[in-house]
Amino acid sequence: MAEAPNFQMEMRLLLRERALDAAREVVCTEGWGAVNMSRIAKDVGISRPVLYKEIGTKQALADALIARELAVFVGGILDTVARHPGDPIVGMTRAAEYTLRTGADNTLLKAVLSGRHSSDTTLLPALVTEPEPVLGRALTALLPAMRENYDLPTVSDDDLESLIEILVRLTLSHLFQPLGPIEHAVAQIEVVITRLLTALTA
Repeated sequence: MAEAPNFQMEMRLLLRERALDAAREVVCTEGWGAVNMSRIAKDVGISRPVLYKEIGTKQALADALIARELAVFVGGILDTVARHPGDPIVGMTRAAEYTLRTGADNTLLKAVLSGRHSSDTTLLPALVTEPEPVLGRALTALLPAMRENYDLPTVSDDDLESLIEILVRLTLSHLFQPLGPIEHAVAQIEVVITRLLTALTA
């Protein structure tokens, strides 16, 4: 017999999602500087102590918001890789393209990056300069996905992890500091992936 749903846990998860939705809306329309726990609690319809209990500090709210956004990106990247089984160059290139195109249309990312030259940069370090959560999540997710979808018996896990790290860092560089059209960035990334993977499998 299946266990009955944990109603209290479901309500806590729903409250958390509503709080993150409310914070995301404020960031996208007014910037992270306009976010405060009292305002988010009011928008969600709960007291500030309840919000602190479920989320924690404002920094914890920022971390949770970024983690949720990254989960969407990582899910899309894994789906893209899975659609190109047997061809790691195409799969990794299309994954990079997905990231760049999705990132270009992501309102939260745009809002965060637009505040990079002001004092409103609380969300920026975790996305741009800190190895976690962006790089760490990507490596954790992509390494098994690459093994599952591509036959690379001569490539060690260390080499494959290095290749993925290079791909992620290069893609993020183009995402955060674009210098031209996405097509040009994708072409550059494909050249790098092709040369590195060819060298690893030679």
